[in-house]
Amino acid sequence: MNLSDATLVFLSESADQPVVAELARSVHDRLVNGGLVDYRLLDELLGEASGKGVLRALHAKYDPVAYEAVLAPILQEIGRTKPIRATRPEWRPAPGEDPLAS
Repeated sequence: MNLSDATLVFLSESADQPVVAELARSVHDRLVNGGLVDYRLLDELLGEASGKGVLRALHAKYDPVAYEAVLAPILQEIGRTKPIRATRPEWRPAPGEDPLAS
């Protein structure tokens, strides 16, 4: 299953949740038209689907392999495109201290 197929499943399964359906439609339309989809839109789609119970309904309706096949392309795309934040704290000189004199 590819990203377009996964968003189509979200679109069809979220008919009773207009916010999720609109996000899924937006993502799917961009993909079908050859456009790129920002990770923030995919992240919002999953967040809304989770909050509105769509993920729970998908999990109940499909077996674990099919459920993972639907979610995996979306999660992989988010993982591939989302920037990684630095975990190391940034060093800053004390006020009035010359960082080159140390």
